[in-house]
Amino acid sequence: MRNFTVKCGKEELSFSVPKEQVLHEIIGREYPPVADIPQAVREALLRPIDAPPLKELVRPGETVAIAVSDITRAWQRMPLVLPEILATLNQAGVPDSNITIIIAVGGHRQNTEAEFVQLCGKEICERVKVVNHDAWDTENMVYYGTTSRGTEVSINKIAAEADRLILTGGIIYHYMAGFGGGRKSVVPGISSIKTIRQNHLWGLGAEVGSGSNPNAASRKTLGNDLHEDMMEIAGFVQPDFIINMVPTPDGQYAGIFAGNWVSAWQEGCKLVDQLYGVEIEALADITVASAGGYPKDINLYQTGKTMDNAYYAVKKGGVVVLLSECEDIYEPQEFSRWFGYDDTLAMEKALRADFGIPGWVALKEVECSNHATYVMVTRPENAELVAKTGMIPTTTLEEALRIAREKCGVEKPMYTVMPQGANTLPILK
Repeated sequence: MRNFTVKCGKEELSFSVPKEQVLHEIIGREYPPVADIPQAVREALLRPIDAPPLKELVRPGETVAIAVSDITRAWQRMPLVLPEILATLNQAGVPDSNITIIIAVGGHRQNTEAEFVQLCGKEICERVKVVNHDAWDTENMVYYGTTSRGTEVSINKIAAEADRLILTGGIIYHYMAGFGGGRKSVVPGISSIKTIRQNHLWGLGAEVGSGSNPNAASRKTLGNDLHEDMMEIAGFVQPDFIINMVPTPDGQYAGIFAGNWVSAWQEGCKLVDQLYGVEIEALADITVASAGGYPKDINLYQTGKTMDNAYYAVKKGGVVVLLSECEDIYEPQEFSRWFGYDDTLAMEKALRADFGIPGWVALKEVECSNHATYVMVTRPENAELVAKTGMIPTTTLEEALRIAREKCGVEKPMYTVMPQGANTLPILK
């Protein structure tokens, strides 16, 4: 037997599979982590990519807005990064009173004061102003114009009116935008809900009934209208500086990329490909996929990324065993209502009429369930909503594996295991 350990929430679960039935274990490549993060951040700020050092970019007395990702991206460990950014700004003559951190929630829920501390660190929250972006607050937006694809661009007023805008965040694969990080701090991060919805409408196919857009997919940027529209939107705003991190498979920093908001981000994307694009020889009868534990499985909405990555590892008609605790399963609140439609076409039509990102994620999750049987290990109170997605809810991994063996239709199924399912992308040779 071959033993595996996977995460579900803040716990670890173990299971065994006969060695001869293991097809792949899809894990990110080992990579030496950054040993001294504060020092590495200082180096990145001093020697950025295609940009002057941050201390030379800003002028004394300027106002600075810093976009920081929300609680669903707590893995970015910004309390290790922000003190170095603030120290550099202070040295350049920008006092703490001129700095505002904007939590770039996009269309997600507002983060709490306690979550501000978790995201930024207690010291930072005591030094500078920290605010939530509110995508629905039209009074506090600045309009920039319309992109070539017709998206009307309105951005958070604090960010728009600051002398300098700094983007922070992490880069991993993203199943709609190709990659996370970079321009995503602008849209959806600090954009109006109208801008977000118009941009994200490119996540659907050209015609009714075509479902999600196959070009809006993990790793894909060229020909991805949604990504290209995002780049145009961020180009209107022209962020002054960026600092993005790429995680190692075990949650450390693999690399820190600072400088120009386009080229520094692109360099980070190359490292994501190196670490998380995993070639596979064949598709499995049963794929066991964990998001990687908390906070990547904090809700069903975020779990969609793992569902989508597992999609590329399993045969059509096969089974995916999905581990996702979902302690906050109904967030964002708009998400759960999308599972009230009778079929996928009705959901898609409603989404085209009133686009919302949670609706798109819901559509993708239903499309996954139409491709293979998804059995989800989660909290018992989550069973009702999980069932509405087309998945089979269970509370134990043992039960999920039993159901998978029954449903796959193969006497000796071949297994693929994805312990880091939110990040790793199977690429069929």
